Amino acid sequence: MTQLLRDTLREWADETRVPHDLADRALRRRAWKPAGMVVLAVGLVAAVAVFAVGLRGTQPAAHDPKATMHAATGVTLPPRPSPAPTDVRTDTEHSPPAKLIAAGRMAVSAYYTIRREQISDDEQRIMRTWSLYDPRTDGYEETRWAWVDVAPGLQVAAVLEGDLISKRLGILDMNTRQILKWIDLERPVGSVAWSPDGTKVLATAYSSYPDILQGKGDQAAPRREGSPRTGYYIVDVEAGTADYHELPPLSSGLFTNEKIVNMNGRQDLGWSLDGSMLWAPTSTTPDRVFYTLDGEQREAPEGDRYVHHSSISATSPNGRLVLGPDGLPTKITDAETGQVAGRQRVLQLHAWADDDNVIALGCAGSCENEFNNGLVLVSVDGQRTTQLATDRDSRKNGAWRWVLTPR
Repeated sequence: MTQLLRDTLREWADETRVPHDLADRALRRRAWKPAGMVVLAVGLVAAVAVFAVGLRGTQPAAHDPKATMHAATGVTLPPRPSPAPTDVRTDTEHSPPAKLIAAGRMAVSAYYTIRREQISDDEQRIMRTWSLYDPRTDGYEETRWAWVDVAPGLQVAAVLEGDLISKRLGILDMNTRQILKWIDLERPVGSVAWSPDGTKVLATAYSSYPDILQGKGDQAAPRREGSPRTGYYIVDVEAGTADYHELPPLSSGLFTNEKIVNMNGRQDLGWSLDGSMLWAPTSTTPDRVFYTLDGEQREAPEGDRYVHHSSISATSPNGRLVLGPDGLPTKITDAETGQVAGRQRVLQLHAWADDDNVIALGCAGSCENEFNNGLVLVSVDGQRTTQLATDRDSRKNGAWRWVLTPR
């Protein structure tokens, strides 16, 4: 019995880490454009905690900017649904939604609302409240995480502890709502994003909270100091490792002649379509700069086309069509010839549901007010439109903003 107890405590020690004590990107885009692209405290009784620390020993902090932080163990990720569901799910009665919204290959895996806090006479802090899809109820559950991203397949989510930036990244089982693993980081991070294959998490590191604006009310703007981004972690969830790389932010462009800049404090990194590279957002054209996984700047991957400021492919699953830019109407073109294949009376094209239909941002009525908008499913030719979510005033404080994830 004594040996069994010791073995059990060792296992707990391997699983336990001593716990440490964002603003929409203020992009100069129209206010009706939603951002593109969630709790459990782990506790042990004091005696077990002391025993666990004794078994593990003291681990010195790593100071090498490219050092690997090893988690106790990795996580065995649950398999993605096969085949993935492709049905259309709507909620046109509640805002924010109370039931799952999905169409074809994509689903609203999470959403967030934003509030502004005046933290000084001349500074505002933008805060997010996240809600996460709950398979147990087929609806959404409000969370207290600082940031949330759901892996393809809607089985697990990456979450950040707290409400600002965090040194604790959790892997959450969507079905049980249990944390499968806490991963402690040496530097605070402000966002997380799953790789396309759902095995790694990209966490963007900041020296301070990035969602701070200068000024009061609606006149507040990004601070002149620029972004506090310092670098990023690539977390291999199954291996249980977190590799840190330094990557300073893009210049704000003030008082410089640089052509590629970003004036925003939040400069979260994203994955390329195949997960082989990373990209950083800009405030200019092109809308992103690409890097290797080690942080070396490179040319954009040949043939990749993205929905503006997101990691979502603009090319249809069969490779034949390409989503066009924002507009009213929008357009979809032939990938080879560039000829217009169809026009749609919507504001934005967000993601392909299948080869013939697109999840888009539609507008209420005859679009006399572009800020009164909501998610719709529209056909390539623009002839068929299905309302997926209720229309809402996107300028209103507390308006919800969705996150789309492959099912």
